[in-house]
Amino acid sequence: MAVKLLKPAGDFPACGLIRRLSAAGYDLLLLLAVLMVATFGYLGIYIGIYGEAEAHQQAEAGGFVGDHLLSLIVLLITTGFYLFFWTRKGQTLGMQAWRIRLQQPSGQSITRKQALIRLLVSQASWLCAGLGFFWQLWDKQSRSWHDIASGTQVIMLPKGTFKN
Repeated sequence: MAVKLLKPAGDFPACGLIRRLSAAGYDLLLLLAVLMVATFGYLGIYIGIYGEAEAHQQAEAGGFVGDHLLSLIVLLITTGFYLFFWTRKGQTLGMQAWRIRLQQPSGQSITRKQALIRLLVSQASWLCAGLGFFWQLWDKQSRSWHDIASGTQVIMLPKGTFKN
């Protein structure tokens, strides 16, 4: 996918921490809904292949906890969710609702490589009790760890710009 200049173009202020975390919370709810549907689909296929009794026995024994195939499906859906939205328009649905956008400092859309780096480092940011997010409070450019690692920025769009 080619990198393109995102619209509206301009010099916009950096996004604040509260707005960024609010958008992340919104996206988490959307992603959880998608993952629930995928998990139900996976369990439906499992029941179709092995039968309801076997699936019930597996569930009772905790057999689906740590299921490698289900874990892979969750990982692929999560990665796909963010890569799709971030590389296309620089916004997930939560980011659209909160009028923020992810972009390169030049105002262009980010690459898949940048999106993957950002996704991996953001997980490390969460695992460090959110320190990677709070880092933006001390950074002069208001960047989090994943902004710095991926060479991206999150900006706040003016009112009336819900769509790119």
